[in-house]
This record gives sequence, structure tokens and C-alpha cells, in this order.
Amino acid sequence: MENKLTRNLYKIPYLLWILLFVIVPIALVLYYSFFNIEGDFTFTNYRKFFTPVYLQMTLSSFWYAFLITAISLIIAYPTALLLTKTKHKQLWLLLIIVPSWINLLLKAYAFLGIFGTYGIANSFLKIIGIGQQQILFTDFSFVFVSVYIFIPFMILPIFNSLNELNPTLIDAANDLGASKWTTFRRVIFPLTIDGVKSGCQVTFIPALSLFMLTRLIAGNRVITLGTAIEQHFLVTQDWGMGSTIAVFLIIIMVLIMLMTNTKKRGV
Repeated sequence: MENKLTRNLYKIPYLLWILLFVIVPIALVLYYSFFNIEGDFTFTNYRKFFTPVYLQMTLSSFWYAFLITAISLIIAYPTALLLTKTKHKQLWLLLIIVPSWINLLLKAYAFLGIFGTYGIANSFLKIIGIGQQQILFTDFSFVFVSVYIFIPFMILPIFNSLNELNPTLIDAANDLGASKWTTFRRVIFPLTIDGVKSGCQVTFIPALSLFMLTRLIAGNRVITLGTAIEQHFLVTQDWGMGSTIAVFLIIIMVLIMLMTNTKKRGV
């Protein structure tokens, strides 16, 4: 009885945190979504979301999030696989993760210098004879910087899955005459799919709501749902429409989490 009471007491800070910083903010967003810019109760915001402008914006957000996630996965999986075979794998993993500790704004401004007219990237292009190019404020620069930012979060869960993989399963596949590609396709990848799903989840969901990079790196040429929310709250002061977009964004994120959530399987 005393242990049960102690456990319940330990739950109080956690429950208060969930209430104040998860439930209450979501409730406020939902509440404001039913009011227009004049403060009148209305369902207009929800009808407006299904107009071509916002649907196109939603498709654009999904496309860029998918592109960022796919490129991150293509780079992260071989990197994680290589890390598991290195001698000092924990040290190399730490070196990959360390850049994620740096403030996002600082990294964005660093790339402004790298991709700028007189930056390192254009200087290199001049040396190899291509000449100066417009790199900054393009789709390429936005996707490149986004992948750079999210790739550590893709590598980490994949690395953990690969590191926990029982090596005797790979040895058994080799003993049975399986090629390296067959071993990867039939043994390694299926057993590490949970790490892939986790990596895709922690990359795709934040990529859906990017807004600072669209302004600094893409020069507002890339418009996402996150950008629209920022504009409605800070520029047009239409909190109702901004909240409506946020509601749909939350719903989309929850659906993605449910679809990619899997119970850990034993080996």
C-alpha cells in the first residue's frame, strides 16, 4: 500500500507537466481555431483550409518532408552500418551527434555564409571552373541544410538497431550460402526496420513544420504549413487560421506516429 502511494506521488510532477505543457496548449489551439480575426465564433477557418491554396501548401509540406526523410535515410543507413564495423564506433557516433547540440539558428546563419555569393561553396565552384551560382534561396539549399540538421536523428536509432543485431544470424545466413545483398535484404534490414521507422518518425514529423529554414535558407520560396502558421500568428495576426492549420498538423503528426509505431520484437 505504501509503495503504491509512493508511486502515485512520483506520477504527480509528470502528470502536471503533461497537463500544463501538452494538454492545455493543444486545448488552446483547438479553442482559437473556432474564431476568426474579428473574434467571432465560426467554422470558416476549417472550410478555408480545404481550399486549393492550403491543400497545395499541405502537399508541398509533405513533399519536402518526404524528400528530406528519404535523403536522410539513404545517407544514414550505410553510415550507421559502417559505424557498427569501426573500432571506435561510440566515438564516431558522438562526433556525428555533437553538431545537433549547436543552436539551429546558429547553424542556419553558418550556411548563409557557406552558400552565399562569396561563400566557400561558390569559391569552390569558381576553382573547378563552373563559376558563381545562385545556391542560397533555392530548393536545393533548403533540402541540403534540412538533411544536415536531421541526419543525426536518423542515424542514432538505426545505429542502435544495427548494434543490437545478433551477429550469429548474419553468420548463419553466410553459412547457408546467402550473398551479402541477400543477407542484407532478408536478415539485416528486416530486423532493423524498427530503427528505420523511428528515424523516419523523428525526421518526417519535424520536417513537416519547418518554418525558420524556409525563411533564412530558402528565402520564403518554400512554403510549408509551419511557414503558414508563423505568418498567420506573427504577420496577419489571424490566430484562428493559424490555430486551424496547427490542429490539422497535430492530427497528421499523430497519424504518422500511430502508423510508424511498432512494438519491439525479440530476436
